[in-house]
Amino acid sequence: MANSPNPDEPIDLPDSDSDDEVSDSHQTESKKKTSNVTSLNKPGIHFKRQRKLTSDVWANFEFLDKPDEQGNIICKCKKCGQKYNAESRQGTGNLKRHIKKCKKRTFKDVGQMIIDSSSSGSMMNRVPTIDYDIVREMLSIAVVKHDLPFQFAEYSVVRKLINYINPDVKLVSRNTLKADVLKMFKREKDKLKEELSVVKGRISLTSDCWTSITTDGYMSLTAHFVDNQWNLQKKILNFRFLPPPHTGVHMSDHVYDFLKEWGIQKKIMCITLDNASSNDVFADVIKNELDLVCGGDYFHVRCCAHILNLIVQDGLKEINEAVVKVRETVKYCKGSQARKQRFLTCVAHVELDSSGGLRQDVPTRWNSTYLMLENVLYYKKAFLHFQKVDANYIHCPTNEEWGRIEKLFRFLKVFFDVTNVFSGTNYPTANVYFPNVLKIRLLLKEELENSDNFMHKMAARMNEKFAKYWTNFSIIMVVAVVLDPRFKYEFVEWAFKKVYGEIEGTNELVKFKERLDYLYGAYVTEASTTTPRTRRRSSRQPNEEQVDVASDSFMMDFDNFSSSKSYVAAKSDLQIYLEEPLIPRATNINILYHWKTNVVRYPILSKMARDILAIPISTVASESAFSTGGRVLDCYRSSLKPNTAEAIICLKDWTFGEANMDPQLQDLCGKIMAMKVNDDVGDTPSPSPPQSAPESPAVMESQT
Repeated sequence: MANSPNPDEPIDLPDSDSDDEVSDSHQTESKKKTSNVTSLNKPGIHFKRQRKLTSDVWANFEFLDKPDEQGNIICKCKKCGQKYNAESRQGTGNLKRHIKKCKKRTFKDVGQMIIDSSSSGSMMNRVPTIDYDIVREMLSIAVVKHDLPFQFAEYSVVRKLINYINPDVKLVSRNTLKADVLKMFKREKDKLKEELSVVKGRISLTSDCWTSITTDGYMSLTAHFVDNQWNLQKKILNFRFLPPPHTGVHMSDHVYDFLKEWGIQKKIMCITLDNASSNDVFADVIKNELDLVCGGDYFHVRCCAHILNLIVQDGLKEINEAVVKVRETVKYCKGSQARKQRFLTCVAHVELDSSGGLRQDVPTRWNSTYLMLENVLYYKKAFLHFQKVDANYIHCPTNEEWGRIEKLFRFLKVFFDVTNVFSGTNYPTANVYFPNVLKIRLLLKEELENSDNFMHKMAARMNEKFAKYWTNFSIIMVVAVVLDPRFKYEFVEWAFKKVYGEIEGTNELVKFKERLDYLYGAYVTEASTTTPRTRRRSSRQPNEEQVDVASDSFMMDFDNFSSSKSYVAAKSDLQIYLEEPLIPRATNINILYHWKTNVVRYPILSKMARDILAIPISTVASESAFSTGGRVLDCYRSSLKPNTAEAIICLKDWTFGEANMDPQLQDLCGKIMAMKVNDDVGDTPSPSPPQSAPESPAVMESQT
């Protein structure tokens, strides 16, 4: 690469008194100059000797026809019109400075313009000076975001590519890259720790256990809170190696150490856990170490997604012959390439879209059964036609069986949609728990009266399991629906009477109202101990004469009388809120924004809303951490140290958030539904299976 000429090289400009002579040879030479060379041969400007303007700044300026009053040659910016002295003695420094700060420029400099000797004097852009700190930072981000190994920085082809783009860039070694990632993790962790320390509300948690491909146990801990701008936040705090034994006491010790490490042990609201006996022990032990609302009465919340899983799995044990035929139908059509082609021909014949493909369910994952039924019902006409053209296809359901399949599909759709709602992590879910659970309760009650023996038996099994968990659900979830201005107390009153009947429902309402007032009173007490009283300033001016009646002893009795009267007359913001009319249910409100705008109107109740609406009703956030953990600790990188794995997983969540951490619902729900949850005996939670296990055929089919 040729050396660049000095951009500040002096330019020979003509004297102001040499206006008479310009040689013909100079004019001829000027015509031969290339388009990228600028000269001073302008109308009205004459000079003794002409020379190239070699600095690249002249491409941004043009010369004026007339000199100024002192006879100096003047140029002006092509963008903004700013004028400058263009005499050679002035140099080009002021012009370069103007280019950098010109407000009307539509692009920025990308580097010095240099002459390429290999291209006959043509000009090219040179890459700006490399900031190696930025290069290393971006390389660390790439490793975290795209789940790349640290050895990526040492790949020979990658290094050749970077060297080809810019020989000046030198990639670091994998050990240096690892150190950079750990430094980034420490920096971002300090930022998050500072953010948690200034959060005004309480923090709720989710936690779960997972087994890697090397059978190492890991525990995730995720924080859920409403920040000071009233946005719901989800942050993975820890993804830590968990040595055995995995008992409830052992896990509680680890989690308490995590909370102390983050400095939030006095700001915890609730923890959501899977349904396992060891988790019950875990919650009972750790709540004695924490400063909780109402002594921890509302601390432990069971994962609703897993409870739904238990209910549906129990019901699907009553598998009908129609479902068996559907499974055999899908197996048959996908059994050979010839059958696939014949089926696609049938799909085209009935004018259906073939891009969806056929889904095979996994019996241990009820959501895959639902998706299989949805898929088969879409291709119903194609299967009926396929039966006519393929004599060996004997598994096509009858008309009566197609009807049962449709009933089962509509029945499972309610559970699938509710699981979808419960699995959200970027919006509050606590306020939608009670209405959706009521929907399931009423659905089961309706199916118990179904004349179809298959649906009746399935609903009976599911209702038995539902009743077991209904008696142990957390009352804090009912409080959450009261904090939804579309439902309030009226919905609870209506729902309790729907479920329990008129008399028992009234009794349950009385109990709930007592718990609601008890919880509200705890927030009132907390506010009175943390909010200092402000003295009322006197409105009297310094020189104003007034009769001081406040010091009279007989008036103190009046003060006591008036304060007692005002106390009796005053209403709490809870009472004011409940007495106000409901917002129309069809209104699609942002519930956090609603409470943000009503902080002044409901100072105590808004604090309750901030804490309660942040409670997650499922452990999906922890499941998403395990999904990422499976990609980080795959069979090719299973030797990563636990602290390095934690740094990558946490950084990915903190830096890229929902866009990269939330898996598809079908995949995530499938992993949740596959878990064998022991809800009766045992002290060890069933860990999630290693993430290197093959995905369900339904998911694999959708990816192809």
